[in-house]
Amino acid sequence: MADVLIHALRCLPELEALVMVQSAVSLALLSKDFLESKLPGNRNGKVRETLDLVLPRADSLLEVLAHTHFTRAGLRVQMHVDIPGVGEVDCLVNECLIVELDGGTHLEGKQVKKDQYRNNAGMRRGLLSLHYYYVDVVHHPERMVAEVMAVLFNREVGRFAPARYAPAWVPSS
Repeated sequence: MADVLIHALRCLPELEALVMVQSAVSLALLSKDFLESKLPGNRNGKVRETLDLVLPRADSLLEVLAHTHFTRAGLRVQMHVDIPGVGEVDCLVNECLIVELDGGTHLEGKQVKKDQYRNNAGMRRGLLSLHYYYVDVVHHPERMVAEVMAVLFNREVGRFAPARYAPAWVPSS
């Protein structure tokens, strides 16, 4: 297993190798530390950077990919944050934006209702929420990151407050 993963890390595109390593680590087939011990020296620096993207706990590979895209964009990302009154969220970005990564079960009526109530609870706590699906994370990560950045920008410049509270330098829409 270690040999296959080391070859993957050296030969495959970064995200493909990351998914393989994350899967093996999540299944406890080997540890990230063990792989790092097999990759010493300067020539393995890039490979060790990929290993740094492995999450201690990942409920899905979408989480790993989204976390990677967000951190590579310079965002501060916390995974599996328990927010009082809301519950555990997939990602908390820059301490103010909840990002949920939804699979197929999130389209069922009961889950949709639960998600909407959680969104409402987050809003009451001053947290905005975005939801993304497999197609967004895997096939359109640039668009997903751009949307997150746009929401963070709009929050920063006060566009989610009444205009009378926005700083004077914020252009009106």
